[in-house]
Amino acid sequence: MKIVNTNYKKPIITVISSIIVIVIAVILLASPITKYLIEKNDTKYIGREIKMGRVYVNLFTGYIHIRNLKIYESKNQADTVGIDSVFFSAKGISANFALLKLFSKTIEIKDLTLDDPMGIIIQNKKNFNFNDLVKKIAAEKTEATTSPFHFNILNIKIKNGEFHYREKVIPINYFIKEVNIESTGKYWNADTIRANISFLSGIDSGSLRGSFTINLKNLDYRLAAVIHKYDLNFLDQYLKNLVNYGTFSANLDADISATGNFNDQENLNARGLLAINDFHFGKNPKDDYASFNKLVLKIDELSPSNHKYLFDSLSLNHPFIKYELYDYLDNVQKMFGKYGANTSENKTEPARFNLIFIIGNYIKVLAKIFFQSDYKINRLAIYKGCFRFNDYSSNEKFSIETNPLYVVADSVNKNSNWVKVSLKSGIKPYGNITVALSISPKDSGDFDMQYHLQRLPVSIFNPYLITYTSFPLDRGTIEITGTWKVRHGIIKSDNHFLVIDPHVLRQQSYKNTKLISSPLIMFLTRQHGNVIDYQIPITGNMKNPTFHLRQVVFHIFGKIFVNPALIPFRLLEKKSENKIDKSLIMEWEIRQNSLLHRQEKFVNKMVDFLKKNPEVTLGVYPNQYAEKEKEYIGFFEARKKYFLISGKLNALFFSKEDSMKVENMPVKDSLFVKFLNKQVHDSMLYTIQEKCNSFVGLSVINSKFEQLNKKREDTFLLHFKKEGLGNRVKIYKGENEIPYNGFSFYKIIYNGELPKSLIKVYQQMN
Repeated sequence: MKIVNTNYKKPIITVISSIIVIVIAVILLASPITKYLIEKNDTKYIGREIKMGRVYVNLFTGYIHIRNLKIYESKNQADTVGIDSVFFSAKGISANFALLKLFSKTIEIKDLTLDDPMGIIIQNKKNFNFNDLVKKIAAEKTEATTSPFHFNILNIKIKNGEFHYREKVIPINYFIKEVNIESTGKYWNADTIRANISFLSGIDSGSLRGSFTINLKNLDYRLAAVIHKYDLNFLDQYLKNLVNYGTFSANLDADISATGNFNDQENLNARGLLAINDFHFGKNPKDDYASFNKLVLKIDELSPSNHKYLFDSLSLNHPFIKYELYDYLDNVQKMFGKYGANTSENKTEPARFNLIFIIGNYIKVLAKIFFQSDYKINRLAIYKGCFRFNDYSSNEKFSIETNPLYVVADSVNKNSNWVKVSLKSGIKPYGNITVALSISPKDSGDFDMQYHLQRLPVSIFNPYLITYTSFPLDRGTIEITGTWKVRHGIIKSDNHFLVIDPHVLRQQSYKNTKLISSPLIMFLTRQHGNVIDYQIPITGNMKNPTFHLRQVVFHIFGKIFVNPALIPFRLLEKKSENKIDKSLIMEWEIRQNSLLHRQEKFVNKMVDFLKKNPEVTLGVYPNQYAEKEKEYIGFFEARKKYFLISGKLNALFFSKEDSMKVENMPVKDSLFVKFLNKQVHDSMLYTIQEKCNSFVGLSVINSKFEQLNKKREDTFLLHFKKEGLGNRVKIYKGENEIPYNGFSFYKIIYNGELPKSLIKVYQQMN
């Protein structure tokens, strides 16, 4: 038996024990030493303070894990950024280093995982809170060119991240959440990086998921993205920098794939679907100036650099536009400043970054060579559109709208000879219009057009007629037809203007703007059968069309010598026409609450008719032009209050003469308007109507309107009740709508043959 020398045991055991102790010490001390060294030298190397929770380092496997990492803002940027807080944090960071690669002079992170990271980017004019890091990395990169080591970072994962962007000038505050990114990473000798990404909108709703590839050397990119109901409300923050007031909201759907280059905006090749939904832009969330339900663009190929704009379809659903004129400026200039001053001012400030300008300029770049390219839109359509025009610049409100508006075009193709476009729309409150257009896609100065506007009541223009002539119309229908043939911008057209059965009411004496006499105009322009019928040729070119009104003027002056001889014939024609009209309609002029002489005569004739026919009953259906009646009530009550406050009237006794004094004062009298502006402390009220309503109070106006309707009812029934016939006349609940004739009225229904004597008095009343 061989005996081992025990003299060697002790040294061997000592060496082994020492190695074990050293290994254990390295394992136990590597983590706290790493934490200590990082926190001690943080400001030295990156200029920022770093704090960490538990740190675990395994020097044998190359694994490192850091909990609750926090990197703070740099001290020297506190003034420019305006903040000294956490710049980046993460609940956990894990990394695996390939230790054996160190022997081949390569530093390689085999995988890197960030759990719940949160980063904050802050911009103050041209300064960012990460500028110091960019400079430091750039300097280290320069030094690294002489370094023998290469750097690889692979298998990068970001889980459930949250990233904030804050802009101090506008200001902007936005973030995205649940950010998940997976990338294969980048080798030192490779130029591209690929990644899959998904995130949710932080402030609102919506999601994005997709993939991208970027060549970091030449900045070529490839991307594919699916966006679902992504709120675009963050643009509202940029918009507030351009407007004096206003709100914006919309969301985006998209399924897009594209390739391009970040240095060349025209170097783009895209296809897919874009849809903007629930777009609203206006004075406030309840008052839109522009809106639509959905704008859909389906792209077959969009490639500006290859001069290709090929779209499957472009459709717009339920678009709405409201344009309003005020005594000073309009709703667009009120919002964006006179002549867009707010927009121009922001464009001239290079320090101001505004994403809306960036998007607008990019769209401008993409579209600038559209007509010089190969373009095609298989389907172009607008469905259920509405364009509303309100004019408050005259003494009373004028309003008209096209609704519902449909525009449909067949295939818009540069290679086609002609593109056919059809437009159909109702006109509110009454009327409709149709347009058939054939246009050359090669030259927009070549087109044929036929249009027909019909059933438009003349009474809709009473705000202008009263302002400039003081005579309103309560009857008459406008019809306009036209045919245009335009070649190379040269116009050849025939336009037929027709007004059927116009009728002038008595002068509105309280208006002082009687520049032209409507009865004189009617006398000069009306023809046989009480119509106004003229052909108005338009020639010249599109930039400077010529309206041949001289023919119309000569025709009018010629009629001065013809019309007097035709008056007896017109009266006979009028009498014949009225025999056909058997509807019993009694109009109420604005704020009228007593019967005119001719109306009283008509009511008395109905009383006689009921007395002679005991079995007969009458149904009366009021049609109340509530909007216009309340507008005038507001005018009157505001002026009355002005007179009382200024001491120009006796508050204890308001006579009929006082009432006429109030009526005869123009609504836009300079002293009254100045007084009203002092009483109404709301800079967002632009119209005299809004100011009067605010000054008087809507409750007072509504009460006066109810009193007016009650007074009319009592006045109408008075003559029947005097004869004990009140129970044989039933007045039904009134309807509030815009009447065709422009005035409130009573519609009187009787199922039977009316006597000729009643019809005669009715015709005389009208």
